[in-house]
Amino acid sequence: MKGKETRTHLDREQVLDAAAGLVKQHGPQALTMRKLAAELGTAVTSIYWHVGNRESLLDALVERTVADLGEIRATGSTPAQRVVSVARALRRQLRDHPHLVAMVHERGLTERMFLPAQLALVHEVHAAGLRGARAADAVRAVQVHVVGHVLVERNRERAPAQRPAEDELWTARNAEQDPALARALARPVDADAVFTTSVKALVSGLLGPGT
Repeated sequence: MKGKETRTHLDREQVLDAAAGLVKQHGPQALTMRKLAAELGTAVTSIYWHVGNRESLLDALVERTVADLGEIRATGSTPAQRVVSVARALRRQLRDHPHLVAMVHERGLTERMFLPAQLALVHEVHAAGLRGARAADAVRAVQVHVVGHVLVERNRERAPAQRPAEDELWTARNAEQDPALARALARPVDADAVFTTSVKALVSGLLGPGT
């Protein structure tokens, strides 16, 4: 009786929410109609009724992901600050939805996914006085910086433990030349701080120090 009640109140958004949760937790390969039905406590036929087959489900997930990732709003009092805020927001989105982003990429919708961020960046580089090719170069430089940084972060996270580790290297080497630097490099990497420092430097160079 409980299963029947669940099927009666099930809707398309609930199915997509559950599917997105499975993908986010285990990757696209873990998303099967049988697992999704078990997650929702319903029958496989009910899943088909709401979203069609697995390919249709994946298409719907991709469309929703593209729409969700489009919600980027710049913050800050200057164009440079607002460009940095867009870059940080884009990085968070890519970091928070790696499997869903991969699905978008596999279906050839990567450029469409990045369009809202590009539009926000265009608005800000125009506000900073850039036009034409210079504006386009600035937008693309920020976008590539974000994507490249995320890829490096993921590679570091997936890499095997390093021997010797950074703290071991920097307590033993070059400590006499610059002890403060050695202590700083021996500490774990703060990816947020590194990204913010690097994107601020990039934006300052692109828009000019006065911005």
